[in-house]
Amino acid sequence: MSRLPFELFLALRYLRPKRTFVSIITLISVMGVMLGVAVLIIVISVMSGFDKETRDRLLGFNAHMRVTGVDGKIVNYPEVMRMVTANPNVKAAAPYVLGQVMLETQPDFGPQIVAAPWVRGMDPSHETNVSNLSTNIIDGTMDVEGSGLLVGGGLARDLRLRVGDRVAIYSPSYLKEIRRRLEEKKKDPNKEIDELPLPDDYTVRGIFDVGYNEYNANVIVTSLENAQTLYGFKELTAHGIYVILHDPFKVHEVARQLRIILGPHFDFVIWTEEHSTLLNAILVEKNVMFYLLFFITIVAAFGIMNSLITFVVQKTREIGLLKALGATRLQILSLFLGEGFIVGIIGVLCGFGLGMLGVHYRNEFLEFLRRTTKFELFPAQIYNFTQLPALIDLSDITIICGSAVLICLLAGLVPAWTASRLQPVEALRHE
Repeated sequence: MSRLPFELFLALRYLRPKRTFVSIITLISVMGVMLGVAVLIIVISVMSGFDKETRDRLLGFNAHMRVTGVDGKIVNYPEVMRMVTANPNVKAAAPYVLGQVMLETQPDFGPQIVAAPWVRGMDPSHETNVSNLSTNIIDGTMDVEGSGLLVGGGLARDLRLRVGDRVAIYSPSYLKEIRRRLEEKKKDPNKEIDELPLPDDYTVRGIFDVGYNEYNANVIVTSLENAQTLYGFKELTAHGIYVILHDPFKVHEVARQLRIILGPHFDFVIWTEEHSTLLNAILVEKNVMFYLLFFITIVAAFGIMNSLITFVVQKTREIGLLKALGATRLQILSLFLGEGFIVGIIGVLCGFGLGMLGVHYRNEFLEFLRRTTKFELFPAQIYNFTQLPALIDLSDITIICGSAVLICLLAGLVPAWTASRLQPVEALRHE
């Protein structure tokens, strides 16, 4: 201890626990810093985990980029796929047909149920390279040959569908044909209407759960050929091409490169823009939570300032003696800044440990609260997660801990500056 600079030596000596009111305030300040840092680490880690899990689930079923024609379709998609996959940043590509249809259940008994999901036509030989659909079949198989159909788990639950059930799909081309015939009948009431075409019948071969309720409740999947028939497309025509990159964060760069190669007749939809509302909302919420919870640390810093001001008043005589013995203003300033810094370091270290512990046992704590309060604090049907996600980001931890130490250091600046300006004569006058 004697080898330490005397400013640090005195700061540590003054911070030794004593049965005084100042020691109690100091302890409360340390606990305030600890709780502020711990809560920030837990909340920001959970928000980062929520952001990552949401992004992974969005991109697990969707691609990093979609290439479409300016008129809404690509006529010769194999040639476009060849040009797209020639880019070294592109990992895989697959054609798709995507649009909304009307679906009607055909139960053996009970009323029929009608819904308007999005049908996604896919090529099974390419789909496994661009989505996680094949690994998320929870019932049945990924068989879309013939009249096979895959249904999202949420939609299957709402429509009371099981594997083997049959459904009727009314496509846009079917509805246009019905409308055309009705308009012809309206123009010529005496004209007889030919037999109306029947909707396409499909059999539910599998039910999937891709981990995101928006897709589970609104998407059905069939073969590319079936989807082309539903939309009246020719054999080599599709709505677009899904593109998967080696690095999804290079999507803007790849889009610029492909725009030059493919020309002006193609549009590019990238994942950061397609899901910007949800991802930006998570980012804004994360930032707001950081600023709001950081006030806990600021309040604790005011406690440190309060304890140091009281300490300066109590130690006026000692400060006067130190200055009379030759201590400079800078040394007195360093002494009290050191006290604030040490309190901050202790609080941050304890808060870091408590925060890591809280992140590690977050789901156990959530389950404990669920059992004791009988209240679902993290409903899976709302957040699409059965467990609370978390991601410990080193940069976030560094910002939290560094900011807390800086705030504690600044909290000691006013009392330290006041102590450094004390004159020995004034400090010892009444002693």
